[in-house]
Amino acid sequence: MNQDYIKPDNWSVIEEGFNAECVKSSESLFSIGNGAMGQRANFEEQYSGATFQGSYIAGVYYPDKTRVGWWKNGYPEYFAKVLNAPNWIGINVSINGEQLDLHTCKTVENFRRELNMKAGWLSRSFTATLQNNTVVEVETKRFLSLNLDEVGAIEYSVKLINSDAEIIFQPYLDSGITNEDTNWDDKFWDTLNICNERNQAFIEAKTMKTEFHTCTFMESEVFINGESLSIDPIIKTESNTVSFSYSKKIKQGETYTINKFGGYVVDTNHDKNELVLAAKNVLNSATEKGFNVLLEEQKQAWERIWSMSDITISGDVKAQQGIRFNIFQLNQTYLGKDSRLNIGPKGFTGEKYGGSTYWDTEAYCIPFYMATKDQNVARSLLEYRYNHLEKAIENAEKLGFTNGAALYPMVTMNGEECHNEWEITFEEIHRNGAIAFAIFNYHRYTGDYSYIPEKGLEVLIGIARFWEQRTTFSSDKNKYVVLGVTGPNEYENNVNNNFYTNYLAQWCLKYALENVLKVESEYPSDFNRIMNKVMLSEDELTQWKAVAKNMYFPFSEEKQVYLQQDGFLDKELITVAHLEKAQRPINQKWSWDRILRSPYIKQADTLQCLYFFEDQFSDEELERHFDFYEPFTVHESSLSPCVHSIQAAKLDRMEQAYTFYLRTSRLDLDDYNNEVHEGLHITSMAGTWMSIVEGFGGMRVKNDMLSFTPKIPKEWDDYSFKVNFRNQILKVNVNQNDTKFELEGNSDLEILVNNVPVSISPNSLITV
Repeated sequence: MNQDYIKPDNWSVIEEGFNAECVKSSESLFSIGNGAMGQRANFEEQYSGATFQGSYIAGVYYPDKTRVGWWKNGYPEYFAKVLNAPNWIGINVSINGEQLDLHTCKTVENFRRELNMKAGWLSRSFTATLQNNTVVEVETKRFLSLNLDEVGAIEYSVKLINSDAEIIFQPYLDSGITNEDTNWDDKFWDTLNICNERNQAFIEAKTMKTEFHTCTFMESEVFINGESLSIDPIIKTESNTVSFSYSKKIKQGETYTINKFGGYVVDTNHDKNELVLAAKNVLNSATEKGFNVLLEEQKQAWERIWSMSDITISGDVKAQQGIRFNIFQLNQTYLGKDSRLNIGPKGFTGEKYGGSTYWDTEAYCIPFYMATKDQNVARSLLEYRYNHLEKAIENAEKLGFTNGAALYPMVTMNGEECHNEWEITFEEIHRNGAIAFAIFNYHRYTGDYSYIPEKGLEVLIGIARFWEQRTTFSSDKNKYVVLGVTGPNEYENNVNNNFYTNYLAQWCLKYALENVLKVESEYPSDFNRIMNKVMLSEDELTQWKAVAKNMYFPFSEEKQVYLQQDGFLDKELITVAHLEKAQRPINQKWSWDRILRSPYIKQADTLQCLYFFEDQFSDEELERHFDFYEPFTVHESSLSPCVHSIQAAKLDRMEQAYTFYLRTSRLDLDDYNNEVHEGLHITSMAGTWMSIVEGFGGMRVKNDMLSFTPKIPKEWDDYSFKVNFRNQILKVNVNQNDTKFELEGNSDLEILVNNVPVSISPNSLITV
């Protein structure tokens, strides 16, 4: 554990005391978002110390030209960059001619920052002594509105403590920004127009290449001791900036406040020639309500989200803070309102990884959104991939596949592959399997089969065609093998017969075959429409069956476990327990060559397979594999601890399960992997939710019913969660003695508890 400056609290993330070393980490941890835009927790006022500036607009990206040493055929030409968008939060603060800057102040005392997760706002307060000896107390509050999701609001107050002074607030917009993460230091934005009217200002800018047209806007109002002032600002416009200066002589003890509204409108939602008008309409809606009304609406909007998605934990504040932080960030990133969007691994908190969509969405996020929203949100995530099917077929064609074989991208914004490390782009093909698994998982949980004949079957056929072509018949083994792959464990590249990948390939072929037959018999008109489009032949189906039936899996008779890949036992099998702490994390301390030859596992992909397909394996098999692989796993993937937590709970290893839970839930808050300054691990946060609901709660779908095997860590008094199962909301409360179930719905629900059927009536409490 590398940091512990975040104060434990049930509902807030709190930092006390100003430490310049923590600024970048805090900018990530205190990030805010509303699904349509987000920003790192940069200071509004000038800060000349080390900082990572970042504001982001959902779906707006730039195709940065790939930078590799040696070009290989099939490489994507571009790497889609999450773009640092024009900055609207800035407010320069000048006091008697000196800029307020926490990096240059003589002293900064009583510094406190709070991210209030219950109500969705960020605040800061401090007392600063400037170089000119003026002492000020500053309080700020900021939020991005969930209701008006194109607008954010800031309230910024300065109180004079030891003298009178002239204070100038200078709110500004700046489109001359750069990315922290860029391949060639390209200019990403082109400023088209800067204009202003009364207290409003607008910058129209477009992204280079992708030509997203945006309008960044602001409007401000100033107050003394809460009374509104009418000040004509001094307006200054430069090539990429516009600022308004509101100057006022303030007496000692008085408080000078600015309320600033700002945000973005984008041509994905408005006519690109009417963006200023759209921005004016948004500003008028926001200013008509004012800061306090918008803030009250924000609290109510978050209350609605929490009423369904909250997980309560009694008796363990750090565990409670951890899960709420994860649920909060997931909802800040994606709310399911726009099917063109998806869940990026850093959300709105940083630029690392680029792209907005990884296999993480299908493998980890869909269960969270299915259970805490409604099935339409999860269905939107599935439709996102259907809408990219043509691009997935193109991606496969670039690598030499034919006949409509589809390879979904490792990283994407618009369906095109935009990841440029060959050992991942070409070889981490297991992502295809996760996309098929999500279709199965959606149907299993919601009971809604309609997606498959309408759209899903085409995706399954494209994926099955890929797997059939990607396998090779080995005459030596008399089996089909999958050569040259990288599994979820990225510490083994270009290996043969990764167990997880081979198993997924076999499962996808079987699942596609099963659904071709089901749609043919039960949805004939859909079947004919699809067959006319994809031209699927009997010969193909026969070949799919042959490959699925005769797939090779590496297995050790001696250890009685499936091997991560053919050569795993050739390694020097020294467990993580013998690794010096100073050598961790190995991805920051070791050469790549050394990592690849080591037995150390970034995330155990054999265990990932047993997690997805646990019905196909006995508890004894799970235990054997867990005991073999866990000691080699360094958990340097954010996606690793949650699966281990779920499996440890299933095996009744509650101490281990609890340790893994804390690690996944506080991965960022405690910065386990020394990288939180780059942004948060949004997609793994959905795994944290699963570690409670599926791990400790033991929730599964069995025989078309919800099933629970509840357990509780000894550190907790009780915990509770809600799930929306087929439009019935079930609340589960587990304590050290029993489990209570409560149903919101119109009809009885039959569930399994420890494999015993239990019937629950609406609005009644059942104790097991």
